[in-house]
Amino acid sequence: MSGETHSAAEENKVRYRRTQSVTRAEEITKKESEQRKSQPDKPCHRPRDSLFSWSSGFDNFTGLVNWGFLLLTMGGIRLVLENFIKYVLALMPPDYVHFLTVVFDLVRYGIRVDPVQWFTVLTGKGEGEGYPSVLLISYSLVPVMICLMMERALASDIIPESAGMAVHIVNIIVLVLIPMVVIHVKGHIFSLVGAMTVCFIYCILFLKLWSYVQVNLWCRAEKKQHRHSRTGRRQSITIATLQNGRDQEAERTANGSATGYSNEKDKVPALVHYPDNLHPVDLFYFLLAPTLCYELNFPKTNRIRKRFLIKRMLEVVIGVHIVMGLFQQWMIPSVRNSLVPFSNMDLTKTAERLLKLAIPNHLMWLCFFYLTFHSFLNLMGELLHFADRNFYSDWWNANNIDTFWRTWNMPVHKWCVRHLYIPVVELGYSKVAASVIVFFFSAFFHEYLVSVPLKTFKVWAFTGMMAQIPLSFVAKYMETNYGPRWGNMLVWASIILGQPLAIMMYYHDFVITNYNDVLV
Repeated sequence: MSGETHSAAEENKVRYRRTQSVTRAEEITKKESEQRKSQPDKPCHRPRDSLFSWSSGFDNFTGLVNWGFLLLTMGGIRLVLENFIKYVLALMPPDYVHFLTVVFDLVRYGIRVDPVQWFTVLTGKGEGEGYPSVLLISYSLVPVMICLMMERALASDIIPESAGMAVHIVNIIVLVLIPMVVIHVKGHIFSLVGAMTVCFIYCILFLKLWSYVQVNLWCRAEKKQHRHSRTGRRQSITIATLQNGRDQEAERTANGSATGYSNEKDKVPALVHYPDNLHPVDLFYFLLAPTLCYELNFPKTNRIRKRFLIKRMLEVVIGVHIVMGLFQQWMIPSVRNSLVPFSNMDLTKTAERLLKLAIPNHLMWLCFFYLTFHSFLNLMGELLHFADRNFYSDWWNANNIDTFWRTWNMPVHKWCVRHLYIPVVELGYSKVAASVIVFFFSAFFHEYLVSVPLKTFKVWAFTGMMAQIPLSFVAKYMETNYGPRWGNMLVWASIILGQPLAIMMYYHDFVITNYNDVLV
């Protein structure tokens, strides 16, 4: 009987020790989180999984039901319009019949998928001599190193604050202007994919360097404020203080042996403080990390999950092929066939072409979203031990436009809030004015990413982004007066129809600008 009692006591002791270990680990994690939050770099990342990961526990996909109904409705309307054009207008004079015959001959495009062309496009074989896109991407390291050298000079008080910030501003603005000037002057030697890649990378660098400079500015201001607030008097250390410190250290050692933790494991990971972060390794980690917001201490994972990593790698490879196949087989012919009715302002035919283009464009956009925000960014996060995987939220459940723009692209949303919206509000502007400035900023870069590679400087993307402001009021009105489902349907409709309309307009302007003589 005494043996059983002794065994039960030992088991309870082990359980108590395990409970203490878990509690101790939670205390360490909590303490590390509190220390990170107290840093002057205003950290905005925390460990979490993406919503499409099983470990996230998220299961609210009701917005996708609305998406399915809306997509089926649009497909039905397109078939009605196609049948109307084919059978009703065919009863009209022979000129119309001849025109429709030509158009429907164009529609019969057969199988267009050609992996050889994919290889040609992705490897840049369509570019001129010397691969100018690769050269421009390599040159992007120059403004990065200028930024790091300026930060080191500012941290060491080698140059005044005003001069350093002026150099930073010029450096970042020139960074954005370089692709515009080079592609405009030497655009004939750039492939379309190469020019788009250059513009995208330079955009990302612009946002990251802005964040890097601003965070270091916050840290520098905090350091100077702390330096000025310190008094010259040293605090005296009494014997009681020393004894109290020894008692606390002994208690920590005892707790460590009781809970199974060693002293090294019990220690909260040391945080990097300014200016120790001004190192090329730290900067290049941030440039590769799947975030636009810089911090001195990013949340890290302890290991790489091999199965998770392999799944994401397979998704990236398969996803690229799916997107390329959809684009080549479905998108390109639909865009080409929309040129004639769009130029002639044939509203019925244009509406049918728009709806026909909307479906493949939308499917490709959804594939591209999953490929980029779930597969690729999680792949990079896993390789770099980056713990914050909040790359998107449940945008499919958005009941108004504002919610959609806050949830579908979380890296850009965090950057806009942290580095644009909040600083503008702190300058004394209203929240409405700050929101308009954020939309204006976003509209500029949407236009930049389209117009610069196409060398067709229109304002369709800019106008479409700015149109989101009045559209948000309409969506909120629908949500308030007719229920959240109608607000969600309006959000889906704007996504499905807005993009193909912009594509048709840009393709029309691009063809007219570059091939008008051939068409005439």
